[in-house]
Amino acid sequence: MGNNKECRSTIFFDRDGTLNVDKDYLYRIEDFEWLEDAPQAIRWANERGFLVIVITNQSGVARGYFTEEDVRRLHAWMNADLVRFGAHIDAFYYCPHLPNGSVAAYAKDCECRKPKPGLIERACTDFDIDREASILVGDKSRDVECAEAAGVRGVLYEGGSLVTLLERELGGAE
Repeated sequence: MGNNKECRSTIFFDRDGTLNVDKDYLYRIEDFEWLEDAPQAIRWANERGFLVIVITNQSGVARGYFTEEDVRRLHAWMNADLVRFGAHIDAFYYCPHLPNGSVAAYAKDCECRKPKPGLIERACTDFDIDREASILVGDKSRDVECAEAAGVRGVLYEGGSLVTLLERELGGAE
């Protein structure tokens, strides 16, 4: 797969705690805050030809705190807000499930809840992704575990500049 010129290098980002301030069960636009230079990091990736895909667990749906429509609305707003930074996210994948959730339709064990690799697997099916040339950046060990289970390099984000982290991990990748 790595030799196929059609394959795309991708930067997968976790959402809460990586791109935005981690607030419990965030779904309201008015509560959203970008982290330090997250929009600039997304632009950095866009300018270098990487696909940018967000991979996020959203168990608040299974807990009945908000709906899938709320998740989609916030993601659409994020992309609309990124325009002012000259950046965009190519796709969002989220898991609304939780085995012991209070909303029956979402109370299940699934393959898409990180650290399982289902969200990355789905993205790789939807886009022609070169796993060996891709990374997942996330703030929790389950993000790194998810990446590794999907054959993508996981990078733990521990705060600070996301642009600096990308430059360190990917150099001047074009």
